[in-house]
Amino acid sequence: MGAYETQGFRMDNTGRRIVVDPVTRIEGHMRCEVNLDSDNVIRNAVSTGTMWRGLEVILKGRDPRDAWAFVERICGVCTGCHALASVRAVEDALGIVIPKNAYLIREMMAKTLQVHDHAVHFYHLHALDWVDVVSALKADPKKTSDLQHLVSPAHPMSSPGYFRDIQNRLKKFIESGQLGPFMNGYWGNKAYVLPPEANLMAVTHYLEALDLQKEWVKLHTIFGGKNPHPNYLVGGMPCAINLDKDGAAGAPINMERLNFVEARIQEMVTFNDNVYVPDVIAIGTLYKQAGWLYGGGLSATNVMDYGTYEKVMGRKDTQQLPGGAILNGNWDEIHPVDLRDPEQVQEFVPHSWYKYADESRGLHPWDGVTEPNYTLGDKTKGTRTHIEELDESAKYSWIKSPRWRGHAMEVGPLSRYILGYAHALKGNPNVQRVKAQVDHAATMINSGIPKALGLPETQLGVKQLLPTTIGRTLARALESQYCAEMMVDDFKEMVANIKAGDTATANVEKWDPATWPKEAKGVGSVAAPRGALGHWIRIQDGRIENYQCVVPTTWSGSPRDHKGQIGAFEASLMNTPMADPEQPLEILRTLHSFDPCLACSTHVMSPDGQELTRVKVR
Repeated sequence: MGAYETQGFRMDNTGRRIVVDPVTRIEGHMRCEVNLDSDNVIRNAVSTGTMWRGLEVILKGRDPRDAWAFVERICGVCTGCHALASVRAVEDALGIVIPKNAYLIREMMAKTLQVHDHAVHFYHLHALDWVDVVSALKADPKKTSDLQHLVSPAHPMSSPGYFRDIQNRLKKFIESGQLGPFMNGYWGNKAYVLPPEANLMAVTHYLEALDLQKEWVKLHTIFGGKNPHPNYLVGGMPCAINLDKDGAAGAPINMERLNFVEARIQEMVTFNDNVYVPDVIAIGTLYKQAGWLYGGGLSATNVMDYGTYEKVMGRKDTQQLPGGAILNGNWDEIHPVDLRDPEQVQEFVPHSWYKYADESRGLHPWDGVTEPNYTLGDKTKGTRTHIEELDESAKYSWIKSPRWRGHAMEVGPLSRYILGYAHALKGNPNVQRVKAQVDHAATMINSGIPKALGLPETQLGVKQLLPTTIGRTLARALESQYCAEMMVDDFKEMVANIKAGDTATANVEKWDPATWPKEAKGVGSVAAPRGALGHWIRIQDGRIENYQCVVPTTWSGSPRDHKGQIGAFEASLMNTPMADPEQPLEILRTLHSFDPCLACSTHVMSPDGQELTRVKVR
């Protein structure tokens, strides 16, 4: 395509080309191409979703009450959030108000997912971009213990003997040659800056998180029957509450189960406070000190979220993470977002493998079309099944290009925290905790940790710290902490409601399709772990007429649109210097900070593009 100006970048597809295909440690299939200049700085980036989902097509003609069970299978990682968005969309279309207990149970399940997903993402997917596992073998266990006491003095597992035992386990593991998830790491790369002790501390917490995360998701099995893919219900939740029942298998929610839930919530609070947040602050401080705040590309200048976590059900003014849109980094102006407005949310496909009647125009999800059109541009090198170099002037991704009022937007925990902080600056009382979290983290990164380690103190402002790769990773940890804290309140409120005699978990007044209008449409939104998730449904004669999902990675990982605007993935990679292009650690670090979920964002096909099967629905 040559050089052109997009979002303030001079993009050039000349120079050395680096391809990462597939991008691993994510959900789904993703490819990334970049072009480097003579100084090994990224000057062009092309992000591609390489699989097709097709669930929108499968849903057409089905019963709306069943939709959640289909769309929940979009992904096994962000399990539950698609089901929640689906039942909310159907309830919105049919005017169903769910019981208070059902709302609180859904809130706890959603926040459990946030804590679980964020912890697993950081420690088991993203941390290896920051942490050199092999370097941990050189650590002094005593110094590691000292570092642990400095970073998080309240964490009880911090003795020199404890870290020595972990180090010995790691040594045996590495010497065995069976490295498992550590096999293809770029160990020793100059882009790693942590001292051995910090690496050992992080690897130790990797193992601690591995043990705890399997316990936390048991909340989904208690309220939703299983994990992944817990059960939901249009009108509420399928779990019954009966405090008089014993704890036998298959029993309703009783006191034993509630006590178990309370204990797991407290575990989440403790882990966030003692391990997750302190680790990210410490690692972020050391990378900032080394000059790697972010690669160099624009990060989070345009951010958006739909708003979530109402303190009072049905009251958007009580949202504990309020939504909106911020453009061009202007935190002083928060634009309202209306998912029903066809002028606000539109999806474009000029660079996506789909077909519209008029591809110069975008479509609102209620009018969305999911018709695959796998074609390669004239400048594509390779074959249809083995692409060597993409033609970015043509179609190059199975991800559509959603735009808010024509703007490419970033969504995710970082967007929610920028919006939350901006709302707090305007005096919103619901998000003062968000501001306190961010201010504390900024103070620790600027002066707290540096002073304790004898490093230079800095004065980087919140508006410079948050919209970065480190800030994106930090926001995820802070959101995990915030969600666990909110769950404490949700649990107390539900117990008080039950004690007051209310045990209802479902409203089935409109379960019978005979009570529905001939035509209806609705939208359901969720603060998914990776960002703003929306499901749009049109119902006609009791059946699904149209269904569209616009997911977080569709927003952030979108290809270019009809105006040439690039998505957040591509923008964040621009101007990033690479220490060793043969080991593209910086590319992975930046992309992983978004926690891409390509299974969600790509809309089943055979390797050669032929039809596998045709599904006929009633």
